[in-house]
Amino acid sequence: MDLCNVNEIKALLARHGFHFSKSMGQNFLIQSWVPREIAKASGAGPGAGVLEIGPGIGPLTRELSLLADRVVAVELDRALLPILSETLADRKNVEIVPGDIMKLDLPTLVQEKFSGLRAMVCANLPYNITTPVLTALLESGCFSAITVMIQREVALRICAVPGTPDYGAFSVLCQYYARPELLFDVTPQCFLPPPKVTSSVVRLTSHPAPTQVDDREHFFQVVRAAFAQRRKTLVNSLDAALNSPLKKEEIARAVVCCHFPENIRGERLSIEDFAALSKALRRYEAGLL
Repeated sequence: MDLCNVNEIKALLARHGFHFSKSMGQNFLIQSWVPREIAKASGAGPGAGVLEIGPGIGPLTRELSLLADRVVAVELDRALLPILSETLADRKNVEIVPGDIMKLDLPTLVQEKFSGLRAMVCANLPYNITTPVLTALLESGCFSAITVMIQREVALRICAVPGTPDYGAFSVLCQYYARPELLFDVTPQCFLPPPKVTSSVVRLTSHPAPTQVDDREHFFQVVRAAFAQRRKTLVNSLDAALNSPLKKEEIARAVVCCHFPENIRGERLSIEDFAALSKALRRYEAGLL
């Protein structure tokens, strides 16, 4: 069965009485080159265990199973389970796990399913869960690489550099944990039903946490506050959004202490800059500056 052939997909879905769910953001691929190229880009191969999220009817799952030692696909929609049992019946290295990825214990899942394997993620993520799912995957620290097809707008945010309009708190979070690469775009015409936006495939390769960050919790508090009101200057945004005992003039002194202009905006700061600012603010709070 060609899992990207429109006529075969429609016959398969009709046979199982399946109906698309808008709330789950279901869009099935109808161009075979797309899952093939995504699987190839993921780096899956011998010794790899791949976690897939939302396999749909299984075109990407099948491509991954041809490359990796093991594929575990988590599917929330139980109406798709009998379909996947049919489309992946011959793929003995694939396991379908019914459930919500946001409710699963990722370290336990990886330990149980991918023992002795290099764990990675490859998925066509529903647009409505992209940010929380990627955050959970990155923060788990379980995966060597995460390759996902997502809304292009979000992909651009993930890969954005300081000083650009797309750069924000989510950019910093992703780049704290991984090195992102924007790989290629996928047009709406590649899906059934076609979404209203263009998709992009992005790969995030994990790397050690930046050594400059010595207090991760405070670092991300500063990052979130800096972008909470991005039209404001960094000082004003931190004064309004950072839960700190410091007065505005003390925040301003901490900013200047880091050799930043007092009127700088948060969008111009790199991870290293935010790390330095976090340290300076904590030193002011402790009365050391």
